[in-house]
Amino acid sequence: MERSDYLVIGSGIAGLSFALEAAKHGSVTVVTKRSRQEANTRYAQGGIAAVWDDEDSFEAHIKDTHVAGAGLCDEAAVRITVTEGPERVRELIERGVEFTREEDGDAYDLHLEGGHSARRILHAGDITGAEIQRALVAAASAHPNITILDEHLAVNLITERDLGFKPNGHPQRVFGAYVLDVEGGDVSPFLGRVVVLATGGFGKVYLYTSNPDVATGDGHAMAFRAGASMGNMEFVQFHPTCLFHPKAKNFLISEALRGEGGVLIRQDGTAFMKKYHELESLAPRDIVARAIDHELKTTGDDCVYLDMTHHSREFIEKHFPNIHGRCMTFGIDMVESPIPVVPAAHYACGGVLVGEHGESDLTGLYAIGEVSCTGLHGANRLASNSLLEGVVYARRAANHARAFLDADTRELPEVPAWSSYRARDPEEMVVISQNWDEIRRFMWNYVGIVRTNKRLLRARARIDLLMQEIHQFYWDFTISRDLIELRNIATVAKLIIESALLRRESRGLHTNRDYPESRDAFLKPTIISRTELGL
Repeated sequence: MERSDYLVIGSGIAGLSFALEAAKHGSVTVVTKRSRQEANTRYAQGGIAAVWDDEDSFEAHIKDTHVAGAGLCDEAAVRITVTEGPERVRELIERGVEFTREEDGDAYDLHLEGGHSARRILHAGDITGAEIQRALVAAASAHPNITILDEHLAVNLITERDLGFKPNGHPQRVFGAYVLDVEGGDVSPFLGRVVVLATGGFGKVYLYTSNPDVATGDGHAMAFRAGASMGNMEFVQFHPTCLFHPKAKNFLISEALRGEGGVLIRQDGTAFMKKYHELESLAPRDIVARAIDHELKTTGDDCVYLDMTHHSREFIEKHFPNIHGRCMTFGIDMVESPIPVVPAAHYACGGVLVGEHGESDLTGLYAIGEVSCTGLHGANRLASNSLLEGVVYARRAANHARAFLDADTRELPEVPAWSSYRARDPEEMVVISQNWDEIRRFMWNYVGIVRTNKRLLRARARIDLLMQEIHQFYWDFTISRDLIELRNIATVAKLIIESALLRRESRGLHTNRDYPESRDAFLKPTIISRTELGL
């Protein structure tokens, strides 16, 4: 049984930033399902948004965020993130992150991205996430108070109810999690006086996604099963431009390309975004994704194209070396020809409902980064606000958790060892792979960029049956990473479907053809819990 002051689940920008701050005051254990370098953060290309230039302002960034969020952004969350952002970015720099500078080497090179009214995107070439991940992993790995365990996948949170305690009307207390040692196969209780979910998103719930394989909604599912409230799960951002090539897997074509003049065109060379939005190719992501989806359905084409051929080779190789190099491996020279692109599931705007310090409604449980719902993103995330949110709320959660531990004198309880009961090794893994594929396919077809009531009800019927089958499989067979992730994506799919059915309007990332207009009655977050769904 592992014990620490802080148990952090996840090793991206949010989890490691929290760990580095919390380690000043106590012991930290970080468990991560693959290697510590493998997190959604690593794949962020564009950058991190922060007011950095004298000609920019907090009010402008706040306004841009609200416009993108389609009326659902929480005012306090937006102001907190924007105003505290620059100082958190400076801390990243102090921890070794090397953002790209202008040619003279003094000022940082600031990108412009869709939805932003000013250049405020700090970046590290076009591999910003990888640079941030490198620096934070190095800092956390070297810290004497931080233990990082690779290949350790959390299975379930451990709560008072699991231990036979009655909450007596108070929020349940979370004491830790049962964690699978993926390589050894054993499941052990990991206890923490504070537990932090920093598990990232759930792009793998969909057939096409820009996310890496780790993005299976583990934190969302665990928190929901433990009884935490979930918010705005219907708002899934589909990045409009992922590389379309049979051998390319999950490769994102950054929004920064459109910020630097990239133009979306049909196969015949016609630019089409003007008829959808006044900002044309710089329109917010949800509008661009729906526009591309409409063009593809109208023309029958497999993809559209992003044209950067008006730039010189020197410009492309300097500003987008990684994207250019990756495209070249597939025989696409973006200097000479447009890049084939399609939309793909990219970012979860909803998650575990939290307060201004990342605290959930379960005592001792925090959620930060993409797994959380702070209210910052509302109905649609503004580009490059996600990394900013992760680092801002990591610091706020660490400060709040420290005060919580100072006031909480309870000892961690004794927790029973994990029992597999009569579980046996599965005889046919095809059951897991079949269910995985089915969920991802009907989520793409029925609960994707454009929805209808009929599609959503079909999806609900399918997920209810599959969840019963997966539940039985979970209890009959010894658990594995594949089975845990299947169980989690099924749970997340259920949450998205139910939330989408509750929002009877179209707003931001949620488009329902049966309710094409936005309605004032729905100017509020969608909140659901296990109790409300009768699960």
